[in-house]
Amino acid sequence: MLVSAGFVFPVSNSKHTAKRWHHKLYVKGSLKLDQTDYNDAGEAKTVRHRDARRCECFDLYKDLIPYKEAWSWQKSVVKMRQSLVERDEDHSDTLIILQHQPVYTLGTRSLEKFLKFDIKNAPYDLYQTERGGEVTYHGPGQLVMYPIVNLRCHKMDIHWYLRSLEEVVIRALFTTFSVKASRIEGLTGVWVGNKKLAAVGIRVSRWITYHGLALNVTTDLAPFQHIVPCGIHDREVGTLSEFLWGSVKKGTAENRSLMDVIHDSLLREFSEVFQLSIQHKTIADLELIE
Repeated sequence: MLVSAGFVFPVSNSKHTAKRWHHKLYVKGSLKLDQTDYNDAGEAKTVRHRDARRCECFDLYKDLIPYKEAWSWQKSVVKMRQSLVERDEDHSDTLIILQHQPVYTLGTRSLEKFLKFDIKNAPYDLYQTERGGEVTYHGPGQLVMYPIVNLRCHKMDIHWYLRSLEEVVIRALFTTFSVKASRIEGLTGVWVGNKKLAAVGIRVSRWITYHGLALNVTTDLAPFQHIVPCGIHDREVGTLSEFLWGSVKKGTAENRSLMDVIHDSLLREFSEVFQLSIQHKTIADLELIE
């Protein structure tokens, strides 16, 4: 259908150990950072981010949310933020974190040639969206982050924003798992070797961002075989689990633990990269916005 905690993750010895030069403190209901570094004399110098811009976080990362519903949430929040900007009352950003039920999404100018199926008989629901980029797949085991950020309060530079989203993932993979991810010149997303672990596709309306990034954690990659992911023929899609465990299949408990750990890491790094203080909100608050 076309519609307009105590868990050990083994890591290869070839990976470099992350140098932890900062300390992060997680407080339930609010994420606040104490970043500590040292000068040449070895004296500690602490930079506190306790007065950072707020970010309201709707954290549904354990839930499978229909794409259409999450898309509607984003557009409602964007509309609200734009109204607040006009009244000079916009004092916080928004972050929605979730997993999706299986779905394919297309960017504004996506080409049908990257679909390996008839759009009238798609394997899953297919949505044409207003984000940039080509076709991609969302589904269980993939962690999706939708930041709705007022770039006027950060940096009015879309390329900076895209690189910052990538930086969140790169830091999270390295500091938590010693997985050395990188960017590829001319392409968006985050890569480990020749495999793309995280896709990035955004929309910016009057300097308010929406859509965002999707990281394959324990995702079943079979649905990607029905498309040319992001329109890139000569590179593959990968998951975090395969870089940690290889071809070994883990059980539900291990997969959930991995999702928990990478979720916490991504949230911390998002707060640090964008200098935001995370304040958790309930789904009821999100539904009220609509």
